[in-house]
Amino acid sequence: MRRFARVALLFLGCGVCSLLYGVSQLALSLEQEAGGARQRQARESAAPGGGRQAGSADGGEEGAGRCKNLSVSFWNSYWMLPSDVCGVNCFWEAAFRYTYMKTQPSETMHLAVVACGERLEETITMLRSAIIFSIKPLHFHIFAEDQLHESFKDILDDFPYEGKVNYTLYPITFPSEGAKEWKKLFKPCASQRLFLPLILKDVDSLLYVDTDILFLRPVDDIWSFLRKFNSTQIAAMAPEHEEPRIGWYNRFARHPYYGVTGINSGVMLMNMTRIRRKYFKNDMTSVRLRWAEILMPLLKKYKLNITWGDQDLLNIMFFHNPESLYVFPCQWNYRPDHCIYGSNCKEAEEEGIFILHGNRGVYHDDKQPTFRAVYEAIKNYSFGDDLVRSLLQPLELELQKTVHTYCGRVYEVFIKQLKKSIKDLSVRRSKGS
Repeated sequence: MRRFARVALLFLGCGVCSLLYGVSQLALSLEQEAGGARQRQARESAAPGGGRQAGSADGGEEGAGRCKNLSVSFWNSYWMLPSDVCGVNCFWEAAFRYTYMKTQPSETMHLAVVACGERLEETITMLRSAIIFSIKPLHFHIFAEDQLHESFKDILDDFPYEGKVNYTLYPITFPSEGAKEWKKLFKPCASQRLFLPLILKDVDSLLYVDTDILFLRPVDDIWSFLRKFNSTQIAAMAPEHEEPRIGWYNRFARHPYYGVTGINSGVMLMNMTRIRRKYFKNDMTSVRLRWAEILMPLLKKYKLNITWGDQDLLNIMFFHNPESLYVFPCQWNYRPDHCIYGSNCKEAEEEGIFILHGNRGVYHDDKQPTFRAVYEAIKNYSFGDDLVRSLLQPLELELQKTVHTYCGRVYEVFIKQLKKSIKDLSVRRSKGS
């Protein structure tokens, strides 16, 4: 009888703990839906400048050992927890995690750029656009030629960061094996991006962008794609083209490429922890290779067949590992190709451009005045000035002068999201957030 009572008591205790845990999880999910402002899981990192790293399904957090690491994750539902996790620990861990999430500071978003040659002004303008609208703290990882470092420091140290931005400057570095080949591949320094997971070893997640990028909405929004990665995805990029009839890869490429029209690497969101851990399928050996092992063999095999350098190598890599790529819509990487032959980015037509990519040097010539107008408006904006009077209104007047061009005919897509971003920022400031 006593044995029966003990068993019944044990089952009752486990049931109560499970119920309490389930209720805490439900309350947490409801609060996240209602408020939309609760912080996501974060993990501590020793990245330059400090700050919290983006959450990753691969990592754990403080206190996770009590549930044997894998059990403690906001992405693991209660009913998916491993069988060797006891109910009592789960109950206490749930309470701990809820408190941890409420009290820890916002995660830091890490953004990397590579600047060589005459790209100082363009890079600074890109960084300004990131600062204007972003919500969570930013850490810039700037890889630049040595002669540019002092100029970057002089300019960035004068920015009114308001405590939300840090930066670290790095020299341009390549592995000793094939360093000359890497440096001259496509454009000077362009292939530096391939080695970011190996250089920034303590950074969990990173947004890499080319220097000719302009953010028209908070970096936070593209950063949130990290939460949408499934268990196999390690990076996110946009297609190279929306319309196959004008696609480059599907018409001219002499190497494998991702999907129907290839991918563009000018905006590349990376879970670098997963990149460093993954073994990649390839067409060079039956053995899967890690990121550090695959780059040089890939270059040796395809260097005579690639046109766009490191972007082509990424296309080859994700051709063989398509399950590892998350593809986001064209409005997150809007380029001249999306309008110079007629508008072909439907998402931008509906919601506006989120990230503008002025490749082909369009910010600095008169071939695409619509792109140049946006660039000049952000470059000339002074922090603290009224965004409507000093940025939006002058820009709209300039865009109206470009309607004789194909891109100018759809100039509304260039300011549709910008208007919303300015309005949202005004609301945040009025609330003191």
